[in-house]
Amino acid sequence: MQKGLLAAALAAGLLIAWADSRPGWDDAGMTAAALVVAAAVVGFFARRRPWLFGLAVGLWMPLGGLVLKHDARFLLVVIFPLAGAYAGRSLGKLARERPASS
Repeated sequence: MQKGLLAAALAAGLLIAWADSRPGWDDAGMTAAALVVAAAVVGFFARRRPWLFGLAVGLWMPLGGLVLKHDARFLLVVIFPLAGAYAGRSLGKLARERPASS
């Protein structure tokens, strides 16, 4: 299941980076929110290494910024998916530990 989650995280991050790179797109807040939510969803199901899933979602934005624009400030974007992945993992852990109510 972890390999499937990693593939989903990579695909989600690539899709978000692609949408953000479109000429008509100029909404950094929506991009940041999409990165957080995508990483949180994947993090919810991840049992271990939330940092890996956060990086998988968020690696495309800094990679594009470094390669295409030569701007190292894009590295800060990784903070959003990392926060989302850890938040999602925490919620997932709480959901798995919580006893079922009858």
